[in-house]
Amino acid sequence: MSVPHLDVRYVADLVRLRLSAEEIAEFQPQLDHVLSYIEQLREVNVDGIEPTAHAFPVYNVFRADVPRDCFTQEEATANAPHSGSGLFLVPKVVEG
Repeated sequence: MSVPHLDVRYVADLVRLRLSAEEIAEFQPQLDHVLSYIEQLREVNVDGIEPTAHAFPVYNVFRADVPRDCFTQEEATANAPHSGSGLFLVPKVVEG
């Protein structure tokens, strides 16, 4: 199977990049190498393998939202430097 050729200038134009002649000379072999690797991957027998979005199974890591014991308002504000009416009191940070 032949390795496709894709011109770096063409790709650069598509993404509106200006590349110098030196950059084009540097990137063209890299792009050719990537394309040849993709051709190698096409030769892998994937019959019977289902397409997937992830290499490993991905599970939902969220837990069920179950109510449980928590601090009372008094316990939560007990160690606060300043509190009042069951609320944390903080210095004003908005100027104007």
